[in-house]
Amino acid sequence: MNVTSILIAAVIVAAVGVFIGLFLGFAGIRFHVEVDEKEEAVRAALPGNNCGGCGFAGCDGLAAAIAKGEAPVNACPVGGEPVAKEIGKIMGVSADAGKRMVAFVHCQGDCDKAKTQYEYTGAEDCRMMSFVPAGGPKACSQGCLGYGTCVKECPFDAIHVKNGIAVVDREACKACGKCVAICPKHLITLIPYDAKVAVACKNKDRGPVVMKECDAGCIGCGICVKNCAVGAVKVESFCAEIDQEKCVGCGACVEKCPKKAIVRIKK
Repeated sequence: MNVTSILIAAVIVAAVGVFIGLFLGFAGIRFHVEVDEKEEAVRAALPGNNCGGCGFAGCDGLAAAIAKGEAPVNACPVGGEPVAKEIGKIMGVSADAGKRMVAFVHCQGDCDKAKTQYEYTGAEDCRMMSFVPAGGPKACSQGCLGYGTCVKECPFDAIHVKNGIAVVDREACKACGKCVAICPKHLITLIPYDAKVAVACKNKDRGPVVMKECDAGCIGCGICVKNCAVGAVKVESFCAEIDQEKCVGCGACVEKCPKKAIVRIKK
C-alpha cells in the first residue's frame, strides 16, 4: 500500500466524519424538543419506582401531568408527604398532606379457620383458580386463596402469605394499589393508615352458608350495626361494611361481633 492510497483513505474517513457531524448537528437543531424544566425537576424528585399507584404510566407520566397542572403535587403514594412538599416547592404551590393509605386484606380464612374441600396440586396462582373445581380447594369461594399472586405483584415486599392467607406489612406498604388490582377475589382495598377497625370478610353468602365454610366469616347478623353509636357500620348483601370516615374506633362492633369478623387493626 503506497502513501497516496493511505492519504486518500484518510481524506475519505475525515470527510465522512465531517458529514456525519454536520448531519447530526442539523438533525439536533431541526428536531429539537423543548424540555420543561419543571417537569424534569419534578421527575428528579419522584422516587422512581414506576409502580403506577398514582394512576399514571410510571414516574415520567406523573411528572408530566404535575408539570401541566393535571395532577396534584401529592399524587405519588410512594413518596408521601416529604416528596409532596418538595414537588410543591418546585411548582410554587402548597402541598396539602394527603391521608396516608395502606392495603388491607378483607379475609381471615387461614388454614385454621377456613374449611377445605380437597387437596390441590397445581399452578400456585390465584388467577388460575377460576379454572379449577369450585374455584379452589377452600370451601369459601370468596375468600383469600393464599397462592401469593399479590405477593409477586408487590414491588415493596409489603405483603406475604402466612398460614394460607395474605397479610400486609403496614409499615412497608406504600399504597401503590398493585395488590388491589391483581387480587381476583377483590379482597384487598386501601384504607386509611390510622383506621382503628375493619371488616375482615367479604363473603356475600347468607349466614348459614358462611358458617359451613369459615369460622371467622361475617354472617350478616347486624349486631354490629345495632351497637355502633355513630352509624359507621352497615350490612349490605349479608356482609358488614365500615364507613371509615364516620368510624371513631370505639371498638363496640369488634366486641359484639359473634364471629369476630370485625377486627382491630394492630399498629
